[in-house]
Amino acid sequence: KLFTWTAVMQLVEQGRLDLGADINRYLDFGVAGRDGASITLRHLMTHTAGFEEHLKDLYTTDPARLVSLETYIKRWVPPRAYPVGQVPSYSNYGTALAGYIVQRDSGQSFDDYIEARIFAPLGMRNSTFRQPLPVQFRGQMATPYLRGSGAARPYELVNPRPAGSLSATGSDIARFMIAQLQRGRYGETRILGEEKRLEWADAITRI
Repeated sequence: KLFTWTAVMQLVEQGRLDLGADINRYLDFGVAGRDGASITLRHLMTHTAGFEEHLKDLYTTDPARLVSLETYIKRWVPPRAYPVGQVPSYSNYGTALAGYIVQRDSGQSFDDYIEARIFAPLGMRNSTFRQPLPVQFRGQMATPYLRGSGAARPYELVNPRPAGSLSATGSDIARFMIAQLQRGRYGETRILGEEKRLEWADAITRI
């Protein structure tokens, strides 16, 4: 999810997105909060949009059951269980919705945007959001087990991709972590301006 929020803040920094604007400004379908209240990107980023969390179609091991990001978020909008801005409630859907906004505003697929604007600048050559896992990464993938004595489990696929489909190595994640700890900068590379990095950090710590 931090990659999605970083992408959002990059577009905020460019003046393309406004954290305080109704998200319907950036969508091609309508999403309102409880009792018709406006939901903003800041609400999505702080998990205060009020969406009920659900597990239906969240995970699968069958590539045939993967759907596009657009299909996933439009097929079913979760009930709004809480008033907007009042109750922190973890939401994979909210993060997927933010990823769709990144996709629409940038004119690139979510995968393409993240690769061009975050992975490439940071030198994260062994990371991907793409599903199923691309062939070049399969030899690096850890094998999951429910119990050490049990059988290996299949690779897990995530339909709300911006919320959790990242596969990465520890060294790649370290690059991203260092950039965040250094307020958007890794070495001589900057993925986010310091002012926007601090604005994001302030928003997150207020929940």
